Amino acid sequence: MKEGNFRAPAARKFHSVLGTPRSAVRSLAGFALISATILASSQAAQSSSSEFSPVPTRSTFVLVTGAPGSEEYGSNFLAQSDLWQKACAKVDCRKVVIGLIRNEPESVEEEKPGTQTNTDLALLQGALEQEPKEGPAELWIVLIGHGTFDGKEARFNLRGPDVSASDLSAWLKPFHRPIVVINTASSSSPFLNKLSATNRVIITATRSGNEQNFARFGQYFAEAITSTNEADLDKDGQVSVLESFLIASRKAAEFYKLEGRLVTEHALIDDNGDGLGTPADWFRGLRAVKKPQGKTIVDGLLAQQICIVPSREEASLSPEQRAKRDGLERQILLFREKKSSMPEADYYGQLEKLLLDYARFYQSLPGVKGERAAPDS
Repeated sequence: MKEGNFRAPAARKFHSVLGTPRSAVRSLAGFALISATILASSQAAQSSSSEFSPVPTRSTFVLVTGAPGSEEYGSNFLAQSDLWQKACAKVDCRKVVIGLIRNEPESVEEEKPGTQTNTDLALLQGALEQEPKEGPAELWIVLIGHGTFDGKEARFNLRGPDVSASDLSAWLKPFHRPIVVINTASSSSPFLNKLSATNRVIITATRSGNEQNFARFGQYFAEAITSTNEADLDKDGQVSVLESFLIASRKAAEFYKLEGRLVTEHALIDDNGDGLGTPADWFRGLRAVKKPQGKTIVDGLLAQQICIVPSREEASLSPEQRAKRDGLERQILLFREKKSSMPEADYYGQLEKLLLDYARFYQSLPGVKGERAAPDS
């Protein structure tokens, strides 16, 4: 069988199966893998030990529950924190819990200037200072609580001194590892503008610092992170950050509609580093159908590749393997956007090469045979 006779259908199938970029890539993995096996069977026996060196790193979840202000909000915030901690218990990660926790006082004693070493603000700064600045494992920062905005600076309300968007931006500046920041507070949008950067996913509950009413987005996000029945939109056995964002945004909008209230929160996601953010209604399925101005890529590609509780197969990959797989997958998703600007033959020829590289990656994993199916099939 000639290579060209087999490859054209595989590349064209990329645009005919399923409705989202990631699920399309995954559904083709098995098909392209068969092609790769036939064309390059000698590579199937290649061991991944020569490609990956194990690095004993784990993702870190920093869960920060802010000052509640009232018992009602305190109960809500604690319930959200419980859901996050239950999710963390399902994965091999490092967990740091800061702020309001069950069976502890709701406030901390104010200390004199220069001696604020035990405040939640100091604990948060100290936790980030101790974190490794390099590596493939994600650093998650989840802010559960209230926020404020004075027209110049946005803050997340802690017990004691608050943390500002500028504070967090400065503390994260030395980091060169994947970072996920989820600020579920009111007036949280300026955090997105300040924290946006390459290799970061920033999610805020509002699109403006002036959306100052209590935000319900965080509650729905916390419920979605392990809800594979409802939030697993691409049916791959796990819930990505993007999927959680979309489900939580939809449920928040439904709440205001059912209650007959004016919508006072509009969540945003940013993972392309432009600091602008994209609302949930710009997506159809998992694919953004509206693009930002200029040459900036769409938001959602990185968030689609990061999940809170990975599937069994996903968990079997090392951070290095996952980073390589995600890089290959990202190339395919980005290349798909070029379809309308390229000659058809050139487009499908280059796409097929990317698909085969993706398939060969799975062949290189220990114990994987040529007949390996797609991750979600």
